[in-house]
Order: sequence, then structure tokens, then C-alpha cells
Amino acid sequence: MSGTVTGGRPRMVLVVGVAGSGKSTVGRLLAERLGRAYRDADEFHSEADRARTAAGHPLTDSERGPWLDAIGAWMDQASADGRRVVRAC
Repeated sequence: MSGTVTGGRPRMVLVVGVAGSGKSTVGRLLAERLGRAYRDADEFHSEADRARTAAGHPLTDSERGPWLDAIGAWMDQASADGRRVVRAC
């Protein structure tokens, strides 16, 4: 992405890793330390997807598509607005 670094610091920091690795904890702590807004990728799931995963059923690729689209749209908007954010996924 062009324009994502301002004053030597990235506007958006992504914390990524496998399930259960502590992404949410690290992301929240990092956002707090940097004074940035924080969003977790799980916040972008639909209620149906949350119910499905809570019942122990993994999501299919087609079920993940709208979730990934929503995350991408949020990232695009945050970047366009010049917001400094931390996001875990």
C-alpha cells in the first residue's frame, strides 16, 4: 500500500498468526501502548458465522469471503482516512 507510512511510522499495524496464539492480546496491548484504535478480525464475522464457529463448525472458504471483504473494506477506509490503527487477524 502506498502512503501507509507517515513520519517513519506505519499507519496500520497488523498482528497475524494462528488461532490461539495471542493475536488479540498482543494487538490490544500494542494499540494501547501506541495510542491507536484497535479492531480484531473476529469483530467482522456475521452473527451466523459466530454461531457456527461457537458450535464447533469451521467456516468454509465461501463463508469466509464476506468476512475477508469486510476486513479489507475497513482497512481501505482506515487507510484512506489516514487513521493510525492496529488490527489482529
